[in-house]
Amino acid sequence: MPATSALRRTLAVIAALPLLTLAACGYGSQAKDDDTAKIAAGAEKIDGLDSVRIGYFGNITHATPLVANQKGFFQKALGGTEAKYAVFNAGPSEIEALNSGSIDIGWIGPSPAINGYTKSGGKNLRIVGGSASGGVKLVVNPDRIKSLKDVKGKRIATPQLGNTQDVAFLNWIAEQGWKVDAQSGKGDVTVVRSDNKVTPNAYKSGSVDGAWVPEPTASRLVAEGGKVLLDEATLWPDEKFVITNIIVSQKFLEEHPEAVEAVLGASVDTNEWITTHPDEAKAAANAQLEKDSGKALPADVLDPAWESIRLTDDPLAATLDAEAEHAVKAGLLERPDLSGIYDLTLLNKVLKAKGKPAVDDAGLGVE
Repeated sequence: MPATSALRRTLAVIAALPLLTLAACGYGSQAKDDDTAKIAAGAEKIDGLDSVRIGYFGNITHATPLVANQKGFFQKALGGTEAKYAVFNAGPSEIEALNSGSIDIGWIGPSPAINGYTKSGGKNLRIVGGSASGGVKLVVNPDRIKSLKDVKGKRIATPQLGNTQDVAFLNWIAEQGWKVDAQSGKGDVTVVRSDNKVTPNAYKSGSVDGAWVPEPTASRLVAEGGKVLLDEATLWPDEKFVITNIIVSQKFLEEHPEAVEAVLGASVDTNEWITTHPDEAKAAANAQLEKDSGKALPADVLDPAWESIRLTDDPLAATLDAEAEHAVKAGLLERPDLSGIYDLTLLNKVLKAKGKPAVDDAGLGVE
């Protein structure tokens, strides 16, 4: 097949896949502006910017921006430049906002980052840092499924066709030697694509026997009597895999590296603060969730969800590449060219200044 035809086919297949989130897909796709920054009197603007527009999801896997917003850490780092926020509930809308210039920097999962980067021919975004690992579980009805081998023949929900959890589950099914048609979800296991917002009701009604889902949906299912049969972290080296990255528009990165560095510095500081103040941080994240969505998470959902997330400045680039390969193996897309998706220069500068080790781009960095 000629290279141009292969490229067109690759982009067409990727375009057909949803640009999905890891942890919030199914909760809607509208952004909500939250301009509540408090600028210190007399503070100087960074690079002459009036504002930096930051996007994230109203979800516990985005603990870093939730806490940094609530505690004012981003604003402190940006000085006289206002930190503005847009809260998203799905990956496509955040990628669209980044592409249109409505936001400059965003926290997002690997699937929308991969798809957004590939669809633009590598022209729209860079991953400039990591944020979180883990927080994905296979939760089942213990009356119907008592062991992993019992998953065969059952109905298991994933958030959406082609999203990160869907791909991970299809890959796990293949590793068991079972067969499933990726597009229809039919086979030795029936994969039911169900929005996270309705999956708990589907579980309660008995229309699905379990779900391979991110937090807090996994903990919602457990609160309904479900049992964690498998934590996806156990399938990865060192039990680490990317669930949330930091992306920035290439234009903004090129024109305003000082602002990007400031936000990355605040992100690293926030992760450290969360680690040393876990209870206060959890309360701050939930307070921001309530502010953003109008509803805080109950303790029986928040507590286990919080415990399953691992914050990390490292974007865990090798695992993003592996996730893309899993999608290829599942037949959901042809191998994408991810060369240049990472630019970790500023992050490593920040880490060095703070006495922390550098992180690696797994060979997928800018030349």
